[in-house]
Parts: sequence; C-alpha cells; structure tokens
Amino acid sequence: MDKLIYTAVSGANRSLSQQTIHANNLANANTEGFRADLEQAQSQQANGYGYDARWQVMSVNGGVNLAHGVARETGRELDVAVQGDGLLALEDGAREVYTRNGHIEMDDEGFLSVGGLPLLGEAGQIQLPPFSQVAIGNDGTITIIPEDGDIAAAQDVDRIKLVDIPAGELTKNPAGMLITNAATNPRSEDVSVAPEHLETSNVSAITEMVQTVSLSRQFEAQIKMMKAAESLAQAGNRLIRGS
Repeated sequence: MDKLIYTAVSGANRSLSQQTIHANNLANANTEGFRADLEQAQSQQANGYGYDARWQVMSVNGGVNLAHGVARETGRELDVAVQGDGLLALEDGAREVYTRNGHIEMDDEGFLSVGGLPLLGEAGQIQLPPFSQVAIGNDGTITIIPEDGDIAAAQDVDRIKLVDIPAGELTKNPAGMLITNAATNPRSEDVSVAPEHLETSNVSAITEMVQTVSLSRQFEAQIKMMKAAESLAQAGNRLIRGS
C-alpha cells in the first residue's frame, strides 16, 4: 500500500504543477510577444531508511518555447516585431531582461519602455528629443524629424539593442521576462525587426486546452488510486485483527 499511495500522491502533485503551467500559457494566448513555458519532470529517489524502492516525480525547469508567433501590421510608428530569432533588451535594475514584445511606449520626457521597463540602446536607456515624426529601421535604428518638421534635418537618435540567445540559456523571472545567468549579453548584428508590426503570442489555445483536459483526467485517476490504496490498507488491517 505504501508504494502505491506514494506513487499516486507524487503523480497528483505533478499533474497540478503541469496544470499551472498550461493555465498560465492559456491566459497569455493574446499577450503580445509571449513565449510559452515548457514543462518537464524527472524521477527522484526518496531518501531514508526503508525507502529504497520509493521514487517521486520532481518538476524541473522545462525552459521556454521560442517558436515564432505571427507578425501583424499595426501601422504604429513605435511598434516593432523581431524577425526570426532574437530578443529586445530591457533594463531591470542592475541587469538586462529580454522580450519579444515590441509594443514600445514613450513617457512625457521621451524615454522609451516596454511593459514599464526601459528599452536599451547603444549606451543605455533610449530617450528621444522632441519630434514631429519618428521611424524605426530594420536594424533597430530610431530616426526622428525634429519638432519644427524640417525633413532635411532628420537624425538618427539611437539603435535598439537586439540580442540572439540560445533557448537553452533562457529562463523566466517572476515577472515573466526572459533572463540568462549573465547580467548582460552582447548585441547581435544578425537580428532585425519589422517596423509598425507586432508579434502575437506563440501559444496555441487549442493545444493548451487539450493538455489541460488530459491532465484533469490524469489527476482524477491518481485520486482513485489513492482511494484504492486506502481500501487495501483497511482490508489489511482487518486481516491482521482477524476480523
């Protein structure tokens, strides 16, 4: 009975952990640039005298799905969609974080940000001077026409920092931003962006819903296994008592 109920409880906990991941993916199916979380598990032997045959399921970091979403045209000057592999670099305290969300916002002082975090350029946070028009090139260069509208005076202000980091080196922080073990990563000259476009989430709502239903059924089966283990224990006790 002990082995049976240990296996059932471990499996039920694993199912709940999986459901949390898939529920979060599903909740972000319409979040611009969202990268789906992957789930993974491994077996771990229980320590202690008399537990040599007891194993449990342990959840481990499954990484991030970096499959590309669909780029849709928005016509907004400060929207960009990363083309191919690559990420936008943002500043979060003393380190960089990364995202595929290219919905860039500007505050009253001209500072650019994504999701409330400063957007990084050649020399740190990007700040635009007063302008009448702004455009972002395929290489991330931001060009403005001064406030007076003199087209001949167009100037390049800064260049968005774009990086290309292997999926195996990326994890998510509690805020959902992508990070690496390094505080900063070098710019990649091979990454480009599509101006006036945004990339959709790479989450498949249908796939996540199917996975959620499947996990619910697995959880129900494991609960039944726990009840069966309890019944076997009670029957064994009755045999021992001779009743």
